[in-house]
Amino acid sequence: MSLKDKIGAVRNDFRAALDKFPTDSIKIDELRVRFLGRKGEVAQLFSTMGSILAEERAEAGKLLNELKVEVQSLFESAVESVSKNQRKKETDSADYTLPGIDTPIGSIHPIEQTLTEVKEIFKSIGFSIAYGPEIDDEYHNFEALNIQKHHPARDMQDTFFVEDNAVLRTHTSNVQIHLMENEEPPIRYIVPGRVYRNEAISYKSFCLFHQVEGLFVDKNVSFAELKGSLDYFVRRMFGDDVKIRFRPSYFPFTEPSAEVDIWNSERNQWMEILGCGMVNPKVFETVGYDSSIWHGYAFGMGIERIAMLKYKIQDIRHFYRNDIRFLEQF
Repeated sequence: MSLKDKIGAVRNDFRAALDKFPTDSIKIDELRVRFLGRKGEVAQLFSTMGSILAEERAEAGKLLNELKVEVQSLFESAVESVSKNQRKKETDSADYTLPGIDTPIGSIHPIEQTLTEVKEIFKSIGFSIAYGPEIDDEYHNFEALNIQKHHPARDMQDTFFVEDNAVLRTHTSNVQIHLMENEEPPIRYIVPGRVYRNEAISYKSFCLFHQVEGLFVDKNVSFAELKGSLDYFVRRMFGDDVKIRFRPSYFPFTEPSAEVDIWNSERNQWMEILGCGMVNPKVFETVGYDSSIWHGYAFGMGIERIAMLKYKIQDIRHFYRNDIRFLEQF
C-alpha cells in the first residue's frame, strides 16, 4: 500500500470516528491518543519517511503535514462542539423561577465604623490625622507627658513592658510628643490607634482598646475653644438632644483638666466618654515650645466606650470575639 493510500485510510478512519464522536472525557482522550498521540496513527505514518525515496520525500512530507493539521483541527472543533452542547444543556436545565442563592455580604466592624465617624467629624473642623508607634520608649509614653517614675501609671500592673525602656503604649498621647518634637506650631491633629493596658478583662475593660488623641497648639487657644470643639463632636456623634457636662479632673499632661460625660437615660446616670484639658506648660518645655507664646489643648477618648454607648452594647468583649451573630447586626 502506497503512502497516499495509507494517508487516505487514516483520514477515512478519523472521519468515521468523528461521526460517532464521544461526549465522555475519557473516551475523547482515548480518541486523541489513537490518532494524535506519540504512537498514534498519524505519528506512525511519519515514522515511515525514512523508507521513502529521497526525491519523493518532499511531497510525502507535505501530504503528512496536511493530514496532521486536518486531524488536529477537526478534533479540536469536535471537542469545542461537545463543550458548547454540555454548557447549553446545563443552561437549559436551570429553573430561573427558583429563588437565587443568598450570598452573605460582609460588613464593617463596629469599632471601625465608630473610628471612621470620629475621624470624619474632626476632619470637618480642620484636624489632620497622624499615626505613631505602638511600641515606644518610656520617655515618650510617660516622662515627656509629665508622668514621672513615681506615678502609679508607671507600675507594672498597668503597663506591658516589652523590654527595658520599651513599652506597649498605654495611650495615643505618646504621638503628640513625637509631633511636637518634629513640627513647629501651629499644629492641629487627631491620633487614632490601638493602646494596651495590663488590666483584668471584664465586661467593661480589656487589655487592648482603641483611642483617639487630639492636639491643637496655636497662639490664642483657650479652654472655651476646647469646650466648643468637643461639644460639637459629641452632638454630631450622639445627636443634638444629648446632655453633656464638663467636670474637673486631673491628668499630668494637661492643666486645667476635665472629663466629659453624657447622660445615659437607660442607666439613668452620667457616663464618661473622654478626658481633656489645656496642655501643661511642662510638656511644652519638654518639646522646646515657648509656653508664653504657644497654648494648646488636648483630649483623648476610648472608641470602645463610645461605640458601646452609641450602639447600646453592654459588654466590651463582644468586639473581640468575632461572633458572627454580633457582627451581623452592623
